[in-house]
Amino acid sequence: MRMPRLTSRFFVSALVRQVFTAGSFAATTRKGAEEAGVVFVLVDRMDGTVDLYGPAPQAFMDTAADDRAFELLISQGAREDAQARLESEKRMDPDFWVVEIESKGGTDLLQVVDTGA
Repeated sequence: MRMPRLTSRFFVSALVRQVFTAGSFAATTRKGAEEAGVVFVLVDRMDGTVDLYGPAPQAFMDTAADDRAFELLISQGAREDAQARLESEKRMDPDFWVVEIESKGGTDLLQVVDTGA
């Protein structure tokens, strides 16, 4: 029997705690719908570039997995590009979360799928 999916609020809280446990800094910079809001993760590499992760398309989701899967939307790009992508998302669905992580080496705390994009 499959376990119910974690709420967005719980997932974000757990992710922030994991980041702190790993010795990095994280903050929730946008709060969305508590139950099922989409989660984006912005990783500030502290060298002027950022990575932006968003939810993986449903076609890439493992139906047996209870974890959220992400795809890399922007790799070592400009913060302005990531902000523009989030603004575009806001126009389509304003109930999303953003977790910002400071980490020179990026993050390995997310389940990332390769969408071939």
